[in-house]
Amino acid sequence: MTTEQETRPSAATKPVRWAADAVATLREGARLHLDYSAQSLWRVDRLIDELRREETPYAAVESVLRGLGAYAGEVIVRQTGAEWWAAGGDHWVRTPDGRLWDPVDEARRCFAGDGSLRLLCRDATLGTTGR
Repeated sequence: MTTEQETRPSAATKPVRWAADAVATLREGARLHLDYSAQSLWRVDRLIDELRREETPYAAVESVLRGLGAYAGEVIVRQTGAEWWAAGGDHWVRTPDGRLWDPVDEARRCFAGDGSLRLLCRDATLGTTGR
């Protein structure tokens, strides 16, 4: 029997792990339940906004942002049947309509005050047929 992880493209390996690590860390540390739903991205956006308002140094949250971006990417993958793509250490989500999305960079943009993982997911799932 193969698991979903074993059948997914190798480009998914790192972002799937980053997302799972973020989910586990936030569940334990912040008591924040993330269930890979589009609605959960409201909580993720608020969390990133709180980190920015507290003036948390970027270096202190860089891996958290990477994990939250990967989490948003996994939400898109699960909702649309998208796939992770990777090149040169960067990871993107390619939706079935051929569009590429960069949720990890979007998480960084959120931290800078100019982005939204919730809106990225909404835009990525518009017009896709899903599974």
